[in-house]
Amino acid sequence: MPTWFTGTGFATLKEQGRILFPGITVSVIVAVTAQFLAEHYATPAMLMALLLGIAVSFLGEEGRTVPGVAFSARTLLRLGVALLGVRVSMMLLADLGLPLIALTVAGVAATIAFGLLVARFFGHKWRFALLTAGSVAICGASAAMAIAAILPRDERSEQRLIFTVMGVTVLSTVAMIAYPILARMLEFDPIQAGVFLGGTIHDVAQVVGAGFSISEETGDTATLVKLIRVSMLAPVVLIASLAIRRFAEPPSDGKRPPLLPGFVIAFIVLAALNSAGLIPAALEELLSSLSRWLLLIAIAAVGMKSNLKQVLSVGGAAIALLVTETIFIAAVILVGISILT
Repeated sequence: MPTWFTGTGFATLKEQGRILFPGITVSVIVAVTAQFLAEHYATPAMLMALLLGIAVSFLGEEGRTVPGVAFSARTLLRLGVALLGVRVSMMLLADLGLPLIALTVAGVAATIAFGLLVARFFGHKWRFALLTAGSVAICGASAAMAIAAILPRDERSEQRLIFTVMGVTVLSTVAMIAYPILARMLEFDPIQAGVFLGGTIHDVAQVVGAGFSISEETGDTATLVKLIRVSMLAPVVLIASLAIRRFAEPPSDGKRPPLLPGFVIAFIVLAALNSAGLIPAALEELLSSLSRWLLLIAIAAVGMKSNLKQVLSVGGAAIALLVTETIFIAAVILVGISILT
């Protein structure tokens, strides 16, 4: 009989729940507060959750809330990324046509390669380059957290992740405002504008906001293009993990990150099931909403685990690298649009 069926197993689960409950509760409270502020003051919920979490970072450093905050920042985060898979449907993506799919995939690959190439000129090594370029190329904060899971850890890992999440969220918000204006200036038709917005803005929510601010057709196209980038999460994590195992020095503790983390495997399985039409629309909507809330709670917890002074110590060169990568992917997609349309 499995241990969790026994009285001892239930007692252990109950004890773990008692230990984790305070920290999970404060993470949820911060996330709900962030969502409330985002809805009433037109600010990104992810950014608000991160900043509010940083404001109460003492909750992640001492007291009864520490274990639950750590659980939220790691386990709930991975569950949220896994559930992102329900947003991916290969049947819908195929409607865009092979040229536009190829352009989007090329933009992701080129941006990651570019980031790895130029990072040294900004004084940063491959870990930070992969983290920032992957988040810019794929899906912002969610990609940053997924990629961080496979990177060898050191004393700066947490600070680099916080900085990247904050940076891509701010840049994504700026792009949500500026890029629709640029699309109108360039006189893009709805399809061109959708490809531009979906292929360049970092976070899914900001893509949707920017796309539907122009038209419904632009919003639909932008969302589909963005989902192509989201679907690149699993192959990028797998390829990066293989490269890290092959070329990077083993961690000092001898423990290597998993070749493909369990939450990425779950992402692939859910994407495959959704592509096969095996997930009902109502369940897909429920799991997608649950994913967004789990990621929001996790971001709040990550903020509570951070030290703002250490995060800001990453420096101006790191900001310049993020901005450069953001400009690069925008340039790639613009050039591709001019060639293909």
